[in-house]
Amino acid sequence: MEGFLKTGKLGANAGSSGIKGKAKADAAEKKSKAPWVEKYRPRTVEEVVAQPEVVSVLQQVLSKGADLPNLLLYGPPGTGKTSTIMAAARQLFGDLYRERVLELNASDERGIQVIREKVKQFAQLAASSERPDGRKCPGFKIVILDEADSMTKQAQSALRRTMERESKSTRFCLVCNYVSRIIEPITSRCAKFRFKPLSIEQLTGRLEMIAKEEGVAVGPEAIEAVISTSGGDLRRAITCLQSCARLKSKGVPVEKEEVVELMGVVPGNWIHGFMEVAGSKNYDKVETFVNNILLEAYSASQIMLQLHDRILDKEDITDESKAEICEKLAVCMAALEKGADEYLQLMALACTMMYAF
Repeated sequence: MEGFLKTGKLGANAGSSGIKGKAKADAAEKKSKAPWVEKYRPRTVEEVVAQPEVVSVLQQVLSKGADLPNLLLYGPPGTGKTSTIMAAARQLFGDLYRERVLELNASDERGIQVIREKVKQFAQLAASSERPDGRKCPGFKIVILDEADSMTKQAQSALRRTMERESKSTRFCLVCNYVSRIIEPITSRCAKFRFKPLSIEQLTGRLEMIAKEEGVAVGPEAIEAVISTSGGDLRRAITCLQSCARLKSKGVPVEKEEVVELMGVVPGNWIHGFMEVAGSKNYDKVETFVNNILLEAYSASQIMLQLHDRILDKEDITDESKAEICEKLAVCMAALEKGADEYLQLMALACTMMYAF
């Protein structure tokens, strides 16, 4: 017995169990510190909020073993496109997820070289219909191309050829915001699913569930403010809720004013003041006001978005004037996205409003 103990085998087993326990504790701690967007990302297709059409198709593939078509998922950001296909892939392949799924963000890797090298090489690999332990497994691989509308036309043409050749062993899932930027030969080879912006009820239910799980006190007014400022983007809404919760002590409720401040919404008095000085037709006043509003560090894009809503609701100007101002708003917003100066764009918009009023 003494000789057996000297071998250290018993101690080694005790040590290994201790290491496993520590690993589990570390994993639990890591999960608790993860961003809420990742922590509450759907793990199964059933957990996906809304989008009944694509959920129904994927459930049939998972339950009945039906063949998966090439997919094209498009819609506004934060509606669950990437989360849905990743959850389905995890359910399909289980432990083989890393071997069977190639995920690329096309906004970073969007050139023809990536399609020729990474995608083509992965698609040419054979896929068995059995797992190492003998259980059944889909006999294909999945390539997920996120932000596919950022791919160049040449890369999309190369991808079309790869989709043709490797159709037996590989399925492609393209995720994008604008389906019009995907070439016709690719869209005709995919089953298209549009992801709609989430309804207020769905957003409210999800945010209330997360707040309850995390022990965050948040009232109906604050949740309404989160939803109105996120514009149907669940990812943005969850991030906003987490940021507000981090600013407050435990048990102190999140207020509507804090949500508005955190999301960079411009107070109504500034928007009203902008329209007033534009209506005064005094260039010096306009210049002073634009300087003051920029010194407050508000985003010019956010100012224009709120001006757009206010102008559409304004009843004392003609439809022709509204159309002229909205056209100028579109030009200024496009210029800002390309890196134009905020001061110049706000001044250009204010001058257009002066003539229109």
